[in-house]
Amino acid sequence: MKTLEQISEFKSSPELIDKLYKYCMLKEYKAGTVILDENAHVRAIPIVTKGTLKVMRTDEEGKEILLYYIKAGESCIMSFLGGLHNETSKVKAEVEEDAEILFLPVEKVPLFIKEYPQWLDYIFRLYHKRFEELLEIVNAIAFKKVDERLLTLLHKKASVSGSNTLQITHEQLANELGTARVVISRLLKQLEENGTVQLGRNKIVLV
Repeated sequence: MKTLEQISEFKSSPELIDKLYKYCMLKEYKAGTVILDENAHVRAIPIVTKGTLKVMRTDEEGKEILLYYIKAGESCIMSFLGGLHNETSKVKAEVEEDAEILFLPVEKVPLFIKEYPQWLDYIFRLYHKRFEELLEIVNAIAFKKVDERLLTLLHKKASVSGSNTLQITHEQLANELGTARVVISRLLKQLEENGTVQLGRNKIVLV
């Protein structure tokens, strides 16, 4: 769990923290809950205080690909931009691990931009981080084989969850990588044969 007081940009402004707690609404969500869908209107900016969200993009055929994770202390820059410009969401945000989220109504965003430079510092840092992560996705799709992308994703999930045991299906991995389940199953079998992972029922252990 990460409180607003622990976010580096906010530490210099207790007034900003007080205003955020005043205007934000705290909600709790279970893993698997979609808190923002594509083409939905953005009504509030999420700040995750506990748990993890994953942000996905879906094509016309319903295939998904993972863009990035939002961890405790972070917000969704796509929600911020969509809410600020009164646009619908271009991404889907789903709870990866049980989460607690503070929601700042979009109508309060101009106030925070005007009065608190620390808020802008926070948003720009997240924007920079997401931009770098999206560049990594583009590079991976363009230059890396699916087996490399799969192993990178497994290690990223282990880092996010803090555990080498991942409760996930082959179908979920296929969706996040934008490929077929049969491809993922074959690659996981190869990783198991060379001792990189151990496979169980809806479970993968990184060795």
